[in-house]
Amino acid sequence: MEFSTNKAHGGLVTSTVRGCGTNATPVTDCIVQSWKRCLDEYDLDPERRPEPVLVDRSDLKERQEKSRRLVEIARSEMTNLYQQVAGSGHSILLTDHDGVVLNYVGDPMFTNTAVKTALQTGAVWSEKTQGTNGMGTCLVEKRPLIIHQDEHFFTKNTRLTCSAAPIFDPTGELVAVLDASGESRQAQQHTMVLVNMSAQLIENRIFLCKMRDNYILRFHSRPEFISTLGEGVIAFDETGRIQAANRSALFQLDMKDIIGRPFEELFNLRTNNALGNAHNQAMVPLPLRDASQGRRFYASFQPPNPDISAKRQPARSARAFVPEAVREAPTLEGLEFGDNRMRHNIERAKKLLELDIPFILLGETGTGKDVFANAVHKTSSRASKPFVAVNCASLPETLIESELFGYRPGAFTGASKEGSRGKIAQAHGGTLFLDEIGDMPLHLQARLLRVLEEREVIPLGSETPIKVDIRLISATHQNLQLQIEDGSFREDLFYRLNGISLQMPPLRDREDRRALIQHIMKLESAGQDTVIIAEEALDALEHYEWPGNMRQLRNIMRTLIGLCDNNSIGLDDLPEEIFCDCGDDAGEPRQRARPSNPLDIAERDAIIRELEAAHWNVTRVATKLNISRNTLYRKMKRYDIKPPR
Repeated sequence: MEFSTNKAHGGLVTSTVRGCGTNATPVTDCIVQSWKRCLDEYDLDPERRPEPVLVDRSDLKERQEKSRRLVEIARSEMTNLYQQVAGSGHSILLTDHDGVVLNYVGDPMFTNTAVKTALQTGAVWSEKTQGTNGMGTCLVEKRPLIIHQDEHFFTKNTRLTCSAAPIFDPTGELVAVLDASGESRQAQQHTMVLVNMSAQLIENRIFLCKMRDNYILRFHSRPEFISTLGEGVIAFDETGRIQAANRSALFQLDMKDIIGRPFEELFNLRTNNALGNAHNQAMVPLPLRDASQGRRFYASFQPPNPDISAKRQPARSARAFVPEAVREAPTLEGLEFGDNRMRHNIERAKKLLELDIPFILLGETGTGKDVFANAVHKTSSRASKPFVAVNCASLPETLIESELFGYRPGAFTGASKEGSRGKIAQAHGGTLFLDEIGDMPLHLQARLLRVLEEREVIPLGSETPIKVDIRLISATHQNLQLQIEDGSFREDLFYRLNGISLQMPPLRDREDRRALIQHIMKLESAGQDTVIIAEEALDALEHYEWPGNMRQLRNIMRTLIGLCDNNSIGLDDLPEEIFCDCGDDAGEPRQRARPSNPLDIAERDAIIRELEAAHWNVTRVATKLNISRNTLYRKMKRYDIKPPR
């Protein structure tokens, strides 16, 4: 590796380009400043292969315990983020304010590189120890950033591309960094968007958790965006004095700091009325105007949570988290967009809603089985009780048993001193959702069957059963009948789970794709002004095959919204995959071959000429050629015609 920034006679010769041979690439100022720190302040050598710096086990445990609430809150978001980038060779890491990795979720494709580069819990990834890197440089810069391959200071780390985002506590202090590291050859802007959104979700939940002893105001200019990523959140005490505010609140109010100011200086509402709303109309959105400019917002108020002893801390975490998840999830009616098969599923689910009949949801990965399960829960009389989801495929086999059934204090080495209730017991009175049930180890299937038959669970290390009342919903993309035949799934458990099976249709076969795309765009643009999508772009998205189903749709819409200019999405903003035929046997994108027939070649050339003359306005060209937009899109797909990037 060559540096165009180098140390000479004790001084730094600065440049904004670094690379090898003719492949030099521009480097941002923050990277150059980081290299300067590495050379001048830390006295690091880019070619030296430093030994990984690892804190000892007791230090790591102390840090994890000190940040226990942060780690607990971040765990679910890390899992969600990992699932969104799964298969792309990424690992998701969470560090504390010193750059020590507290938690790690790794992609098997990335294991060897992770080992070589010390991406593991307990590793220190500050700039001082690892040079310029996503986590360490983010701690210094205190803003989202990408450190791509040669931008790393140490040669040893230049295989990595790291997307990192800071996490702040309610007082504005940086407490952690969320990072996705992989071996991508290109800097992944869409990964950066996902990481930053996940970091903000974690930040909002930390806010609500740490400010639970205060009154909470949650607001947005549009009422449907309350309890979403873009909501503003303000904590104030019984005197109306502001104690904390999240970044979205400051952005919406166009203020830099409001801590310590009276509530009545910000909004046209008396403090007594705000307190009354919190106790009498909790979570009901009310119109509100800011005092300085008279802008209208919608707000919901929450009273302080009651004081609960430390022994009941895990229970408080579950109560604090689950209702928010339930509020954000749609009811069954909210899943109706015009597809006949989904309408049939919804109607059948409604008829069995209050009966003790387990559901099993079938369908490809990403078809929204988890969303449907949550909607069943929210529509039922159990809506106010916990909805507890367990992904049997994402948990290591050694952890599934303790996660599901719980354990007593000291049941095994490394067990928490307080023990664990387990997911089944946590779901008491509510709904337990077992996703990817086909991946549950065979020996645990027998234990689960006993729980379902006897309605009680025995934690590890205990002999005392705990009575449980749960609705069970399971889901899988696998063929359980084939698994029964090969002996990897118990037949008796299958019949116990299969009270009714509902097939979730893949997105490519749904009749309501257009309405779904518009709905997802509305959800994912929460916190921004109205985002407009051009008809041509909407048509292209509607006719795409969507091999990743709803999960892929959400990710693409998040990225498009995060990267769009002037709140407008056009045809040329769409990712390359939309214009290719995806889905060969290996699961890789497959480009359609260009025509070799002279007539087809002539037609392709004519279409390209017309599109270029119309600046790639598909509607205008279709009108001129007297064909429908859909026909023109099919021809573009057939002839591998794509807008210029």
